Amino acid sequence: MKIFIIVGMPAAGKNVARLYAGARDIVYYSTGDIVRAEVKVRGLEVDAKTTSAVSDDMRGEDGMGVTRLALEEILKTGAKMGFLEGMRSWQEIELIREKADGIVVAVLAPRGLRLNRVCSRGRADDSPADFDERDKREIVYGTAIPVALADAYILNTSSMDEAINQLDAIVQQEMAI
Repeated sequence: MKIFIIVGMPAAGKNVARLYAGARDIVYYSTGDIVRAEVKVRGLEVDAKTTSAVSDDMRGEDGMGVTRLALEEILKTGAKMGFLEGMRSWQEIELIREKADGIVVAVLAPRGLRLNRVCSRGRADDSPADFDERDKREIVYGTAIPVALADAYILNTSSMDEAINQLDAIVQQEMAI
């Protein structure tokens, strides 16, 4: 199985992969979705602080618990290809690559644009006031390493269509190999 591993800082536009996959009936799992679902199962308030605490708990001591869950689910599908989004460390990339052909795709956007997106999207687990703290937490988790060592990049500073076209070119190239 080829797994496109979507990485990037908060609000960089990783959701472009979800839209791309959804329009093409491609399997897609997000660690953030898994964590948000667990927050609701636990009956907790969906906010930035709670979501972060549940994420830390689910990731476990080695930081890879949520990735293991997502990887298990995607492999169960038996699909030829799929998307996993939300990996934060190189160890998670290596874990995926032990089980599948993993292609790391980093979605990039400047800080100011990402902050504007956080302000406009209004997610309960997102807070403009906590934006800098969240960025720092993501960097501590190791997010910058998969971004720096990615196999391909999407510069997401224009339209959604442009970002989807960039992703499509990456997918077409990788699937032809």
